[in-house]
Amino acid sequence: MRIVFIGTPEFAVASLEALIEAGENVVGVITAPDKPAGRGKKLQGSAVKQCAEKHGLNLLQPPNLKDADFLDELKALNADLQVVVAFRMMPESVWNMPKLGTFNLHGSLLPQYRGAAPINWAIMNGEKETGVTTFFLKHEIDTGSIIDQEKVPIDPDENVGDLYERLMNVGANLVVKTVRKIKAEDYSLTNQEDLLKDLTAVKDAPKLNKEICKVDWSQSIDKLHNHIRGLSPYPCAYTEVFVDNKKLKLKIYRTKKESELKNAYPSIITEKKRIGVSNSTGTIWITELQLEGKKRMDAVSFLAGLKTEISLDL
Repeated sequence: MRIVFIGTPEFAVASLEALIEAGENVVGVITAPDKPAGRGKKLQGSAVKQCAEKHGLNLLQPPNLKDADFLDELKALNADLQVVVAFRMMPESVWNMPKLGTFNLHGSLLPQYRGAAPINWAIMNGEKETGVTTFFLKHEIDTGSIIDQEKVPIDPDENVGDLYERLMNVGANLVVKTVRKIKAEDYSLTNQEDLLKDLTAVKDAPKLNKEICKVDWSQSIDKLHNHIRGLSPYPCAYTEVFVDNKKLKLKIYRTKKESELKNAYPSIITEKKRIGVSNSTGTIWITELQLEGKKRMDAVSFLAGLKTEISLDL
């Protein structure tokens, strides 16, 4: 079976590597065009491009997925199946080309958490379980018929970086499993609309922005803890503080919650070796952080270098 793989970031690399290791016939790879990166703004290829080049795979990097020349190149690959992992929206002329269709790997248990940031939102909403789903593409985003799913538990202190790694590897195995099912014609499809009927609430995973990343200290410590770990290490939750009468951004990477030291109004608490924010529901101790203009560090190192008072900008 001739397979075209479509993806861009590191998350997709694990699936591509898994297909190659499984001996599947990857006849082409589609990824994003090179982009400027680093201080020198030199053009750099995506993680998937680097993987494809390492294995000597046929590589396509179309700036425009509707371009006639690109569509001709893609058609010439004569793919039976296309596999998509972490790529932008595609026109029907691309995803509808192979005779066996195009399936996508999504980082949630669909139909929950459709959208651009499913791993982040699952943690931010305090879920105890998530997973990965393979489904056939159709016009509406993340709505196609489900081929297979794999559930993954979420640890109470796990952040996005931790969960991302686990889902990436579980997802890679599911991609290979799904390809084999399609090859053997041994699978059944589940309509997402049927699953939606049994849900009391549907949760989406919209794209993250600066407003979402800003911490609202009036929330409960449970919600604060989930919000911060759901954005760490990227794009990262932040708050604004005053240091030497200067307002600076403070990124927060890791926290621990405690029900004691309750204050009615959110305020920063500094002790000899720890810093936190207390409100009426308890205290969030910040264990890893980065003050604007400084390096990322643990709380002990931060406090050792702090020579003045620090306060929240509320």
